[in-house]
Amino acid sequence: MYWLAILVAFFMCEVCASAADIDFQREVLPILRRCQGCHGAQQQTSGLRLDTRDGAVAGGYSGPAIVPANSSQSKLIAVVSGTGKLVMPPAGPRLNAEEIALLRLWIDQGAQWPNTAETKITSAPRLWSFIAPTKREPPAVRNRKWVRNSIDAFVLARLEAEGIQPAPEADRNTLIRRLSLDLIGLPPTPEEVREFLTDTHTDAYERLVDRLLASPHYGEKWARQWLDLARYADSDGYEKDLPRPHAWRWRNWVIDALNRDMPFDQFTVQQIAGDLLPGTDLEQKVATGFHRNTLVNREGGIDREQLRVEQVVDRTATVSSVWLGLTMGCAQCHDHKYDPITQKDFYSFAAFFNSVDDADIDAPVPGEMGPYLQSHTDCAQKRDALLEKYKVAPLQTAWEPKVIEAGRHPGKFGGDWDLAWTVLWNDERQSLLKDPAQRVEKERNKLTDHFLEWYSAVVSKEEYDRLRFKELREKLKDLEAGCPTLTQAQTLMELPERRSTHVLLRGDFRNPGVEVQPNIPAALPALKVAEPRSRLSLANWIVSRSNPLTARVAVNRMWGSFFGRGLVNTPADFGTQGERPSHAELLDWLAVEFMDRGWSMKQMHRLIVESANYRQSSNTRPELTEKDPYNVLLARQSRIRLDAEIIRDAALASSGLLYPVIGGPSIRPAQPAGLTNLGYGDFVKWQESSGKDRYRRGLYVFFQRTVPYPMLMNFDEPDSNVTCPRRLRSTTPLQSLNLLNDPVFFEAAQALAVRVLREVGPGSSERVDRAFVLTTGRRPTDREREHALRYLQRQTELLKREAGAAARVAPFATDKLDPVETAAWVMLSRGLLNTDEFITRE
Repeated sequence: MYWLAILVAFFMCEVCASAADIDFQREVLPILRRCQGCHGAQQQTSGLRLDTRDGAVAGGYSGPAIVPANSSQSKLIAVVSGTGKLVMPPAGPRLNAEEIALLRLWIDQGAQWPNTAETKITSAPRLWSFIAPTKREPPAVRNRKWVRNSIDAFVLARLEAEGIQPAPEADRNTLIRRLSLDLIGLPPTPEEVREFLTDTHTDAYERLVDRLLASPHYGEKWARQWLDLARYADSDGYEKDLPRPHAWRWRNWVIDALNRDMPFDQFTVQQIAGDLLPGTDLEQKVATGFHRNTLVNREGGIDREQLRVEQVVDRTATVSSVWLGLTMGCAQCHDHKYDPITQKDFYSFAAFFNSVDDADIDAPVPGEMGPYLQSHTDCAQKRDALLEKYKVAPLQTAWEPKVIEAGRHPGKFGGDWDLAWTVLWNDERQSLLKDPAQRVEKERNKLTDHFLEWYSAVVSKEEYDRLRFKELREKLKDLEAGCPTLTQAQTLMELPERRSTHVLLRGDFRNPGVEVQPNIPAALPALKVAEPRSRLSLANWIVSRSNPLTARVAVNRMWGSFFGRGLVNTPADFGTQGERPSHAELLDWLAVEFMDRGWSMKQMHRLIVESANYRQSSNTRPELTEKDPYNVLLARQSRIRLDAEIIRDAALASSGLLYPVIGGPSIRPAQPAGLTNLGYGDFVKWQESSGKDRYRRGLYVFFQRTVPYPMLMNFDEPDSNVTCPRRLRSTTPLQSLNLLNDPVFFEAAQALAVRVLREVGPGSSERVDRAFVLTTGRRPTDREREHALRYLQRQTELLKREAGAAARVAPFATDKLDPVETAAWVMLSRGLLNTDEFITRE
């Protein structure tokens, strides 16, 4: 049957060809591209390119091999049929009988195809996202009274074409809670709700929007989305997963930039290449910490070059995903299977990031410099005295040249000396290779600390114990803890000399192909900058109007934050495998509007939330359930389960526990005992924060990559190993158990109970009303109030019946509050903090 199918297909092709020649570009080229597949990497060294005759000649597939007297003698047909040693395509589905027959016919007709590489491997037709957006006039609609701004006209025109009416506007309680959660990530206070409900001015809603946009908590809310994109974490990842004590300094920069409404083009340029800006300042260097969120493997035996290349690859894939919405990382090992991105394109893009090195710099925050300067001299003298007491200098002086020699000649002194070199990081190696007289204080101290820790690898345990270096390290640690220090920032620096960048065959760093220069994918508008091209050249191109992707990708993410899904529902894939926009003209209008408004994120957020489209009720209707179950047409608002951090924030805010200070180091709130034991060895530490810090926002929770905070993971926080353009939302039993029993939420329930009992005088009904307003932003219905009162009565009876139960539920002493009554209110508070309404934005 197989051969019969081939004969039938061949006959059909012969019949078709009798009327017209085969169209190489339309019919043959796609098949040849599939055949080449992963072998696209080989073209960089062997010259194999099946899209051109010259490329086929270089790869040994032309001449008698590909154009013999008949196709039965063709080497190409042998490999696609599976009868040769080499098989094409090298991955994915094999060619079917019709495709093979078409290639046979093409060869028998003389294999007419381009001689040179003038014909690029591009998609046909051209991708919609690769065409520059244009701003069309909003369409005319029949129900013009519903339209508040241009967004509404685009949405309503589509609804009217479908014969669907938009939903009515949500009530004021819903609107203020929705706006507050969306713009600052916190629920409104009862006072803010009351003020908005009683405000009779026609612009009450708009003034509420202005107040929330001006809030310092705005930057916190929107920083969390950016941290997802940047794969932010407070630890390295991999085996040791060591902490990054100053990672938060870049997070501070993000919060501040968003609060100041830094234009998105500047926000982009500073993070990609702030260190290369003319007259660059400290904060612009701090911005490059975006790139330092890559994972770092600090095991002693790793290949440092492999790690460096992996970080370059990660930065390349992250930048392309975050700003271009492209899955460029798929072209690391071979030409992209679907999008017009070749492997050469990928490494040309990677070349922008290949000549950088990590640089940790002093980046003090306000209030640090004065105490540091006052105590620095005294602390430095005490450190020097300790080093002299333990006779460190002579041993380190003898150790340094031997470690350098071990690095230059591995095996000369044995594995322990080789290890002493391999565990040195780049900055430590650079310090070691310097003339000791040229080292600055920070370099000297870091190198000495490294020597004290790793000298044990080259001497016996008895000798190391005799030197008492472990004791010395503890004393130095105690000294450092008592001396004011300066915050540092993780940044990038450009190397004085550019590294050469090569296509890595099959993505293997040990197998370089031809050299490439910094460039963008050929299918996108050209980067019209002369050599030498830099990260700054790339950053400026990314935010240029000639780039059709960045503005679209950015506004699409904004839209997804306010409606639960983007106009393009694949925010990280604007390629052929991504979804096409549901409202293409609206997406383009927003993209151009974003650029026209000076890339102001706050202005775009205001534009979206002031639309009638945003203000709709989220209540669904029977006709929508059947016709538009996923709300693609936007005939209503979407109910959105709150993000993990905001659920925690809402619980703390409702209970009165939230400590709302902005910025600063990460915190370690209470978590289940023994969790850190899941980390490798004894490297993961979790010293629980005390005092007010334990009640800070979820944005500041220390993210340990190998053992992340369980509550946040239960509610779908990403793992921070790769960029995350959109969080998925799950529903699991663990989430309910978390809200009921997690130490943070149980404490929040206790505090909420005390707050209600203290703020409202005797009278259970009034107290129930207050508890509802604090947690949901509204008063309960009569039925809800009655149900809550019955629940309180039942809990009171149970607590009185079981000795000690009230003390376990509310184990704290409060003035003038009955322990049993307090415990009953704790139980009701737990229920309210676990409702669907509490964890959902309507």
